[in-house]
Amino acid sequence: MNTDRPARLASAAYDVDDGFAANELYQDNGWTDGLPIVPPTESLVRAFLDAARRGPEDVIGVEPVRRRRITAEKIAIAAVMAGCRPEYMPVVLAVVRAMCATEFGLHGTTASTGGSAQFIVVNGPVRRAIGMNATHNVLANASRANATIGRTPRLLILNVLGGTPGRLDRSTLGHPGKFTFCVAEDEEDHPWTPLASERGVPAERSAVTVLAAGSPHQLMNEWTREPRELLETYAATIRANLLTYSIWPGNYALVIGRQHRDVLVAAGWSKRDIREFVHERARVTRGEWCSVGKGAVVGRKGDNVHPALRSPDDLLVVAAGGPAGGFGAVIPPWYAAKSVAVTVPVETGDAS
Repeated sequence: MNTDRPARLASAAYDVDDGFAANELYQDNGWTDGLPIVPPTESLVRAFLDAARRGPEDVIGVEPVRRRRITAEKIAIAAVMAGCRPEYMPVVLAVVRAMCATEFGLHGTTASTGGSAQFIVVNGPVRRAIGMNATHNVLANASRANATIGRTPRLLILNVLGGTPGRLDRSTLGHPGKFTFCVAEDEEDHPWTPLASERGVPAERSAVTVLAAGSPHQLMNEWTREPRELLETYAATIRANLLTYSIWPGNYALVIGRQHRDVLVAAGWSKRDIREFVHERARVTRGEWCSVGKGAVVGRKGDNVHPALRSPDDLLVVAAGGPAGGFGAVIPPWYAAKSVAVTVPVETGDAS
């Protein structure tokens, strides 16, 4: 909300000589992720708040365990630092609301040795309005909007939640997605239902889906046009993750590139068909777990089959990636049911 008389900002102010000095101040105090930042001047922070039609004191979310309040002011500061434009703010606010949902488990994902990141998928008209990328190099450096929206949550975690590596953030290894991990879904080049619409958001609305995720597993299959063989590549990648990392079922995401999508669409496969097939095929036996040293966890008697997905709906199918090359990716969950994917609409009241 805006008032005729701007509310005072609550954050401390610092006098520095120039942008270089501002960056040194932030680096020295551990207020950034190691990369340079845009100095969050009061005028920029207010411009971002105005773009979102928010007052600085508006509480956007509360981290459920430690009860840390995340205000619009703190989000605007992080978004400026990350390099966002003001018009990205409605998407950033939606991401924060998703992260603060109890079922997301923000504290656990932040403090765990597992080192998860926020994998963000954006749907709806806002993708094009702010120039998000859904095609070439989609998981990497192809769009300012993707890169900076994805970077903002990490800066918030550092500076509002105290998620400093080696302190609250106990990640053993981490992964590059902790810098930024944000994509737009390609909704134009196929008949599939957008992810957010599958999860209850009307097709004309913009929305974000956020998953606490491990590092992406890129896969390739350019040698078949049989849908089951193609999807077996994805299922095999999930099975490998069950053997080498997580033993718990939960949300996985598939990022399916254009070449693989064309094969599946031509054969009449919907996202529902994909989810049902992968749900049946992404399973391992107790014996397989024992063979990789996990017998102490799963026991050594019997040979039950254990699925990676509790149901087909656990699988998030995301259409994204460039037009050529038989590539896709599996995005594994952090800790399965301890944190589930959350989808939140981009609020029209947050848009300018």
